[in-house]
Amino acid sequence: MKFFKILFKLISGILLLLLIAISFIFLVENYNSNYLEIDDHNSTNDLIISNVNVIPMTADTIYKNQTVIIKDGIINSIQSKTQLQEGIEVIDGSNKFLAPGLIDMHVHVWDEYELGLYLANGVTAVRNVWGLPMHLRLKESINAEEIYSPNFYTSGPKLTGPEFIGDDNLNLTNPKEAANKIIDYKKRGYDFIKTYYGLTPEIYDAIIDQAKSSNIDIIAHPSQKVPYSYHFNNQIKSIEHAEDIVQQPLNYSLDTLKLKEVVSDFADYGKANFCPTLVVYNNIYQMLIDDNILQEDRMNYMNPLIKMVDSEAQFNRWQNSKSIDSSVVSNIKAQHDFHLKIVKDLHDAGVNIICGTDAGIGVTMPGKSIHKELQFYSEAGLSNFEVLKTATINAANTHELMSNMGTIEKGKIANLILLNDNPLEDLSTLQNPAAVIINGHYLSQEFLEVLKQEALERNNLLYTALFYLENLLVEK
Repeated sequence: MKFFKILFKLISGILLLLLIAISFIFLVENYNSNYLEIDDHNSTNDLIISNVNVIPMTADTIYKNQTVIIKDGIINSIQSKTQLQEGIEVIDGSNKFLAPGLIDMHVHVWDEYELGLYLANGVTAVRNVWGLPMHLRLKESINAEEIYSPNFYTSGPKLTGPEFIGDDNLNLTNPKEAANKIIDYKKRGYDFIKTYYGLTPEIYDAIIDQAKSSNIDIIAHPSQKVPYSYHFNNQIKSIEHAEDIVQQPLNYSLDTLKLKEVVSDFADYGKANFCPTLVVYNNIYQMLIDDNILQEDRMNYMNPLIKMVDSEAQFNRWQNSKSIDSSVVSNIKAQHDFHLKIVKDLHDAGVNIICGTDAGIGVTMPGKSIHKELQFYSEAGLSNFEVLKTATINAANTHELMSNMGTIEKGKIANLILLNDNPLEDLSTLQNPAAVIINGHYLSQEFLEVLKQEALERNNLLYTALFYLENLLVEK
């Protein structure tokens, strides 16, 4: 009996110390990230931007010297005369350009610092496509306007078939289980369903049917267990990754004739939204040609746990592949160049291209990577206006719950970027916004620099590890 009392005290002591340690980690993290908090002194989201050149993105045009009035975070009016209103801050937009905030449709968020990085790079909405319990709490905090953040939408956990095992996936074994998970994810508050590798036709059909019944959209990382054309379905709102076109319908070949067939299938369907994520694949090439990429200062923009685990693992994988076969370098570069053709051919066929980066994994940095992604669309042959559409109106039109952004019009959310130059002439101006307006809140260029610096200096490896551990312990 005495032994059990000692054992009980020992276990209780260990648990108490563990609880204290976890509480301390959370307290430190909350203190370090409080620069993102919206308090009573900076909570106003009424704003007037005067004498500004408006890029509405409803057409390839500019409305010169306009006044945009924002009330309660919503665009109230756009007019040619400035009408001052008592108590509302006025920002002089003379010689500047106002565009809709950028939308990144494929990201992986690991902490609040990354939300600041997105804002600092002009990204005012993100679609997170690997849902964890932490993301539901984060979404709740963002929607309550407790912190500065892009508008945040998240899928549930990645749904895979019975053979594709991994701690980042939910392995589905039968149609009934699949349908129940869709119901559960909608109830928990996830915005979308993310389908992934290995889903068989029977399980996939159950997902699609239940998603339709539950009125929740699907984001599809194509499954190799069904034909690629299977993903042309009204419930599937976007198909991800240019490399999966090469890997699946083209069977790992850079075959232009087969590509024509795929493009024709997209065009015949006529409703597809395609998210290429070119930058994440190109970063494989960057890891192959730059042996010191992990030591570069910019890599500190990655979450510390992801940098230590995922970035290191991906780098070692591709360096090992290069040591076995040096032709992998030219092969990866050739496939990236082929991805540019895929984007151009799909665009020319009328397919809606939406901008996504896959940021937050490997060496693909949150926020900054969107500018490289947009540059690739330009290299593919899209005009600057067409490039901007992929990260504004095209993205916003993908899902009904995002349709209140993406253009500068009365009644739209005031998610805007103030720019020093015209992005229709020079896309590089997007990289350094003069200011960002998020839900009507004005973020100065000085504050945007703070967002970058705080993320660069963060050290929250243990904090992130706790959230990932939570994901392993709780039911997906």
